[in-house]
Amino acid sequence: MSTYTNKEEQIAKFAKAMGHPARVAIISLLLKKSTCICGDIVEELPLSQSTVSQHLKELKAAGIIKGEISGVKTCYCIDDTNWTKMGVLFNKIFDAYTNTKKCC
Repeated sequence: MSTYTNKEEQIAKFAKAMGHPARVAIISLLLKKSTCICGDIVEELPLSQSTVSQHLKELKAAGIIKGEISGVKTCYCIDDTNWTKMGVLFNKIFDAYTNTKKCC
């Protein structure tokens, strides 16, 4: 039994997936397009195909992106539902901060 709430577990999963600059770069590329073919990502980033594939796998496992097989390639895009969910969860954390506490 976990000592963390489902919300805390979900936030940690999203944060871990976004915790690498290459993944942030991939997300930035996908946000510019409605869909993106993996080969396009490799052409735009200074990373090998295998490295990009590994980062795509992590983002997909976290539910941040989804992929659809199209012939011999996979087209990736932002998962709208989870993207919105991630935004709501992170915004709740940021919105909970008040600058009324005196610290350091």
